Amino acid sequence: MSYTAPVKDLLFAIEHLAQIDQVAQLPGFEDAGLDTAAAVLEECARFNQDVIAPLNRVGDEHPSSFQDGVVTTTEGFKQAYRQFTEGGWQGLQHPADFGGQGLPKTIGAACGEVLHGANLSFALCPLLTDGAIEALLIAGSDALKATYLEKLVSGEWTGTMNLTEPQAGSDLSLVRTRAESQKGGTYKLFGTKIFITYGEHDMAENIVHLVLARVAGAPEGVKGISLFVVPKFLVNPDGSLGARNDVHCVSIEHKLGIKASPTAVLQFGDQGGAVGYLVGEENRGLEYMFIMMNAARYGVGVQGIAVAERAYQQAVAYARERVQSRPVDGSSSASSTIVHHPDVRRMLMTMRSQIEACRAMASVAAAAYDAAHHHPDAQIAKDSAAFYEFLVPLVKGYSTEMSQEATSLGVQVHGGMGFIEETGAAQHYRDARILTIYEGTTAIQANDLVGRKTARDGGQMAKAVAARIEKTEGELLASGTPAAQAMARELARARAAFVEVVDFVATQTRSQPNAVFAGSVPYLMLSGMLVAGWQMARALLVAQQLSAKGQDVAFMQAKIATAHFYAEHILVRVHGLRDAVVLGGDSACALALDAF
Repeated sequence: MSYTAPVKDLLFAIEHLAQIDQVAQLPGFEDAGLDTAAAVLEECARFNQDVIAPLNRVGDEHPSSFQDGVVTTTEGFKQAYRQFTEGGWQGLQHPADFGGQGLPKTIGAACGEVLHGANLSFALCPLLTDGAIEALLIAGSDALKATYLEKLVSGEWTGTMNLTEPQAGSDLSLVRTRAESQKGGTYKLFGTKIFITYGEHDMAENIVHLVLARVAGAPEGVKGISLFVVPKFLVNPDGSLGARNDVHCVSIEHKLGIKASPTAVLQFGDQGGAVGYLVGEENRGLEYMFIMMNAARYGVGVQGIAVAERAYQQAVAYARERVQSRPVDGSSSASSTIVHHPDVRRMLMTMRSQIEACRAMASVAAAAYDAAHHHPDAQIAKDSAAFYEFLVPLVKGYSTEMSQEATSLGVQVHGGMGFIEETGAAQHYRDARILTIYEGTTAIQANDLVGRKTARDGGQMAKAVAARIEKTEGELLASGTPAAQAMARELARARAAFVEVVDFVATQTRSQPNAVFAGSVPYLMLSGMLVAGWQMARALLVAQQLSAKGQDVAFMQAKIATAHFYAEHILVRVHGLRDAVVLGGDSACALALDAF
């Protein structure tokens, strides 16, 4: 099944919702307006459709392999990766000072969706490198930046994130990998890390591992964790590669999906200690790693949108070709393609509306990130940062949960053929299944939303978002069209439910922690549905205006119809989620532990 990058919808979100014209007014982004976004996205689409997408099925059928300590990626990946780096795609949104193109995240994230839509397994390598670059840019010393950033930005070297250990999954307070200080300022690391994406591969000449470890005498728990750069090959003073470091892959995992992406078990220090270089200060490693983690969490949310888009495209193509039964409205006496059947159309619209809504939310979040990091007004930058931070668990949590529904519906549209590997629908379903798990499960995103993003400030940020949504409701009511009226009605009801939940979370987290956290994932899903729906409402208003002016009428009418569907089929789910959070905490924890 071929892949067509959704360039038109990405540009719609970039122009009208993320407001690229405002991003282009930020210092350093003056040349990054709509024309630049369009040119970059068109080239990105061409490259990924022609070079990366054809390898998606190949990677599923012929995964990366491991033998005698060597990982060999799927045939064609190494060559495609070379073309990827030669095209400058790794450095798209990274600083020109280190060889990047310096484009805003608003454009970079859209290109990220295209890359992930083309091939989720392939795209994981650049995603982790992006995170390593961000961590070193913010927390790395000048020496570390000088040694590693240019090579990472070019893609000549790739980056990894090493957190998890056999006994320490999401609870990083249990990390045991140790670091011993050496003369000259280096450290030697000893330990085992698991689930390391692209922890070993043959696509780049060096791999730069960012590793959490404990220095001797460090405090217990997360306050005693430090972050280290541990390269696969040591780097000589002149920048050339030196000796192989004492970090080795001992196996790779056999997985449900994303099979072409090697997930490694790495052993540090079996031959005297892996040489590492401290990032920032000792015992602040988790703080620094969260820079990388937040970048990866946003990127995984985009992955969810991307794989859902690919599943949708395949489902639409099949529905247009598969002949089965006569239409229920009697419009044809002969069997017709299944796209004529109302329930198939409902499934396709469920996929389409949520994909477009999550895409819009991710685009708006990217623009907030750009303002947070580049706006000259300190207060606007601070407010933008708070808005972005609030959106990250929604982009990650809701978009990836959405991908589970969308890829499952993709299988369902195919009927029995969806359960057959040859159609390819099952691969999207399998590939998507990891997205709600890695870089923090949905529950971890929800805990973040409850604790750091809602309870900590008494719900102020959440209510500020609600106030902005209420303003959009007024614009919808003023518009007066049936679609706008329906969206205004459902958006208002969903916002009211959201505010009730925010109040519950903000006031009850200390007194009823079990009840609140039992409802944390429903709260996240409610919030994601609402904020994504808000962006669909804004899209509806823009589409109505442009359609009235005769601009791309078919596209705009489709956007209006999709937003209308979202209001009446997706936003209505919010009320049940509200009840589950506010009323359902006690029943979630009522069953005695020994009764399970």
